[in-house]
Amino acid sequence: MSSDEVRDTVSLTNLDQELFDGASATKRDLVDYLDGVRERMLPGLRDRPLSVVRVRPGQEPFMQKNVPKYTPSWVRTVPVWAETSKRSISYAVCDDRRTLLWFANQRAVEYHVPLSPLESPATHLVIDLDPPEGVGFEVVVAAAALVRQALANDGLTGIVKTSGAKGVHVLVPLAPTPPDDVAAATRALAARAERVDPEVATTAYIKEDREGKVFLDSTRAYGATLVAAYSPRIRPGTQVSFPVAWDDLDRVTPADFTVRTALSLPDPWADGVPSGQVLPEDLVVEGRGIPVARVQAMHEGKRRRAKERES
Repeated sequence: MSSDEVRDTVSLTNLDQELFDGASATKRDLVDYLDGVRERMLPGLRDRPLSVVRVRPGQEPFMQKNVPKYTPSWVRTVPVWAETSKRSISYAVCDDRRTLLWFANQRAVEYHVPLSPLESPATHLVIDLDPPEGVGFEVVVAAAALVRQALANDGLTGIVKTSGAKGVHVLVPLAPTPPDDVAAATRALAARAERVDPEVATTAYIKEDREGKVFLDSTRAYGATLVAAYSPRIRPGTQVSFPVAWDDLDRVTPADFTVRTALSLPDPWADGVPSGQVLPEDLVVEGRGIPVARVQAMHEGKRRRAKERES
């Protein structure tokens, strides 16, 4: 079998090379997976500035936002102002099979997108569940159940996917909502989930304050990005961020979903997901009174350093 081929006018090369150390997959496995999952994956990429993580042979993985000069003219790009670097970045937008195949050939393994499509409000509220080192996935499942309960208490429905690493992402499909309200509701939802069982989960942003609990990360708002559903990850076995039914979450592990296995597994999102929901006013109001985690952590860090200098 030739190591090269052409699909949808895209030349694919060196397909039999190992994808990265510990991948247990070749570049061909990546291409075949992305091509096979495209009809489900592309709607989550469409109209969103795309950041990818690429891995070249013998090099460390790197995040690519600005498209390279050799990008084909048929790849759609959009300029986005980067406030941090004070410059315009030309992002790719992956709307079709050909673009996805081109990225696969560039050894783009991970696909990260903002929660808001271009010139549109966020389509989801997201809680990212980040477990501490050395715990089993069952702890993450328990924390996810707290988020689900907090949602149900307010009449909301969430969907869940593995992160492709150690944790899970709980997503709440939204009706058009102002970004400040989405951010506030995300903070309130995390706080309410923590209150359901504070022995399991925490909203503490500073790691040393988490006491071995699962971190309910409420910072995925505004321009923050999230690894796209169905995206592979640069992890041992080339795990995939894959949808899971709530009732199956305690029967799986993140390692069950890889570029070589995921296409043959049930996908609860294949037949659609809940329609966009209106955030309850009480959730938004509570969230407005909760400090932004990063800002709170920054001030707390300064306070602790000042205290150390005084002692």
